[in-house]
Amino acid sequence: MSANRDKTGKTPLRRALLAGSAALVLCSTLVVAQDAPTSLLPPGFDDPAPAPTPRPSASARPTPAPTAGGTPVVQPLPSAGSAPSADAPISVPDGLPSLSELESMDPDELDELLGLKPKYDIPPAARRSMSRVGILAASEGGLPPMSLANQPASIIRAALAGTKGPLVSRWGHIMLRRALASRLAAPVGMNPVEFAALRADVLNRMGEYSAARVLVQDVDTSNWDKRLTNAALTAYIGTGDVVGACPAVKLQGGARDDPQWQMLQSICDAYSGQDVRANSQLNRALSRQIAPAIDVLLAQRYAGAAGRGRRAITLEWEGVNELTPWRFALATAVGAEMPASLLDNAGAYYERVSAVAPMLALPQRASGAGRAASEGILSSAAMVDLYSQIYAVEEIEGSPAQIAALLQTAYVGADPQARLAAMKNIWNGDGLRGYGGLVLTAYAAARMPVSSEFEADTGQLIASMLAAGLDRNALRWASVVEDGSQGWALLALAGDARGDAVSSNSLDQFLDDDPSAEQRKSKFLLAGLAGLGRVEQSAINNFSSRLEIDLGRQSKWSRLIDKAAEVRNPALVAYLAGVGMQGEGWDRMTALHLYHIVSALNRVGMSAEARMIAAEAVARG
Repeated sequence: MSANRDKTGKTPLRRALLAGSAALVLCSTLVVAQDAPTSLLPPGFDDPAPAPTPRPSASARPTPAPTAGGTPVVQPLPSAGSAPSADAPISVPDGLPSLSELESMDPDELDELLGLKPKYDIPPAARRSMSRVGILAASEGGLPPMSLANQPASIIRAALAGTKGPLVSRWGHIMLRRALASRLAAPVGMNPVEFAALRADVLNRMGEYSAARVLVQDVDTSNWDKRLTNAALTAYIGTGDVVGACPAVKLQGGARDDPQWQMLQSICDAYSGQDVRANSQLNRALSRQIAPAIDVLLAQRYAGAAGRGRRAITLEWEGVNELTPWRFALATAVGAEMPASLLDNAGAYYERVSAVAPMLALPQRASGAGRAASEGILSSAAMVDLYSQIYAVEEIEGSPAQIAALLQTAYVGADPQARLAAMKNIWNGDGLRGYGGLVLTAYAAARMPVSSEFEADTGQLIASMLAAGLDRNALRWASVVEDGSQGWALLALAGDARGDAVSSNSLDQFLDDDPSAEQRKSKFLLAGLAGLGRVEQSAINNFSSRLEIDLGRQSKWSRLIDKAAEVRNPALVAYLAGVGMQGEGWDRMTALHLYHIVSALNRVGMSAEARMIAAEAVARG
């Protein structure tokens, strides 16, 4: 085979084809005459009948046969004065590649040069409208589709761009995820592609990579701009779905030239059947050191899974001191074992993606489940499913197995006392980071019988139930909780009652017994009750003075969210609430922000979210 190739690596046949293509491009102005067309009608059917033509002499030049209208069908030859000289140089258009450059181009580059590369990768009948983009329709729990259509684009852009990271509230996270994923029309003056990109960016920053991936997939790849492409790549890498980016990578070609994009192009070539070309490109990338060696080796291992050669790639982790999303995604996808030194204390990102990565071992998923549950990424039911699988595998040991055994006892223990003891062990352990344990035991807590025997633990039992939104189960304990206790405070916020105001005496008792730092729980309780309209204005003034807070103070953000609530726009309220709930812990939340968030959500019909956020604030404050 090698004997049939020249020094450029091209076969003579391919060089000939390329040279022919170049010649065709350069000489496209020349027209070759063809023989005159012959009538297909039988004799006698010509109209008019052709006149007999005399036999030309040997020296006479034949003339083309006339058509019915008398016009020759063959283009006349140019006159002698206009014919180019054989020695005259041919004019080449500016920017046209030379023959050697054409030979070095790959098929994708040639297609792009000759205009053969399709602009769209989806047939016209299958292309989706961008009038509304999102996952959840209103009938599926999404927000009204025209919620933001008439809102100023500048406010939406500022709210989404201003949400930089995770939210302090689990229920706030759930509420914002629903608002971002809803099928919405873009605000006036904003391109739907930009709107989708802004929402996908926020979902990525929240750790909701799966939701971001589905959102970007609701926009045809041919319509993606640079920002949506970047958001999509972040989501694909966050979910370990590297090949999912290939439609955009193949369609956009040389839109980017950074190392990650080049490696993605090679991976996508491999999975489209061009494994030899992909291998050659990755070998060149490794020799040129366009990226750290481990990144290219992982790309080779991933691309090699699609090839026929199955060439062994040895991953050399020595000297690698940092874990990156690219390395984690490719290593987990190919089942490569990463050094424990990189995984230990790798960071919040890796806990979030590990918790929802189906290709990982169950213990590794459990290591990030506590954070994912407390932040709102994992539901209580998903947590129970995870630990049920762990319980079924006898070979698993350590903390995940212990938590799974405790959870089994919490559900089916011999008596309520044993079940409560198992739940308390989960709450007080280190494996689930506190609030994640309350999320895990929510349904087990709902199965507990209502009894004054458990009065001392009602606060945690109710907090656990409310972590999963089981407010009706929690309200069964109203007859057991003591006025002024945490259980009483949680029920005062979580209940759907709109009647009598909360007793000032009970509120005063809660303030006196509040053990939280800077009486944060008391401040959150007052802010939540005021936002829900469940406390008299005189009591608000009195307790605000005691707690040294001012719920009447205004800021630009508070005026915006109050105005959005006034016009009853739930989507805009949800986006602005996300801006006000950013942070890693509840020490970043203020009573003033909580008051405006709960009040605005309550006024636009999202009272369930308002009640759960307020109750969570007291439980975690």
